[in-house]
Amino acid sequence: MTQRLALLSLLLLPLMACSRQDAAPADAAPAPAAQAPAADTAAGDAPAAAADEAVTEAATEAPAPPPPPIDPNAGASLVAGRDYVEIPNGQPFEPRNGKVEVVEIFGYVCPACANFQPLVRSWKAKLPSDVRFTYVPALFGGTWDDYARAFYAAESMGLVDKTHDALYQAIHIDRSLKGERGRDSVEDIAAFYGKHGADPKQFASTMSSFAINAKTSRAKQFAMRSQITGTPTLVIDGKYLVKGTSYENMIDNAEQLIAKERAAGQ
Repeated sequence: MTQRLALLSLLLLPLMACSRQDAAPADAAPAPAAQAPAADTAAGDAPAAAADEAVTEAATEAPAPPPPPIDPNAGASLVAGRDYVEIPNGQPFEPRNGKVEVVEIFGYVCPACANFQPLVRSWKAKLPSDVRFTYVPALFGGTWDDYARAFYAAESMGLVDKTHDALYQAIHIDRSLKGERGRDSVEDIAAFYGKHGADPKQFASTMSSFAINAKTSRAKQFAMRSQITGTPTLVIDGKYLVKGTSYENMIDNAEQLIAKERAAGQ
């Protein structure tokens, strides 16, 4: 309960973001304690089972609701430059195949992404059936790239649903992994996934495989094409980079852009 209250309190803070400039170089010393997220103050009494509770909740989510009726005026209240930025020659991360694509560019080591995740988890579960949500890890160098590789290795093993929230907790709440406070070794990262069903040696090997290199290269190209400078960032159909004055406002604007794209494809 203490951890839940701590996370909820974080969501009331002004909108935060982690930028390329925030990314520490590969050999950087651990960041000062003042740069750690406020949620870390609850680490001493955070229940160890919190991540497992989140996974259980996700596993029992109801099927996606049907698409709402088409609104021809969807997005009319949004202001370009304030609520979103249109990406020149933007392209979706994957073929749309009749769906509206929502991408979150994120980083496990990013405190702002950790703060945003509880809202994302709840919102993602309620998206209608004609919306496809995709996580795309940011590659800003150093430990960011290590964890991007870990994400795709976990995805290849079907472990993302079990580990996504748990990894945020390990870095930002439990501090059993360093994140931006240092640089976790591949073995440290693999050991974390070993607690969730992976073979650590196989996981470490997969992180450096050709297939994972291809996936991280594609993710980096998408972020560059979409002109991403920080995380967390939402991108709709590869065309709209969502802005907002708070995390809740970002999601509200994203919903209006989803409806706008649905109407445009009518």
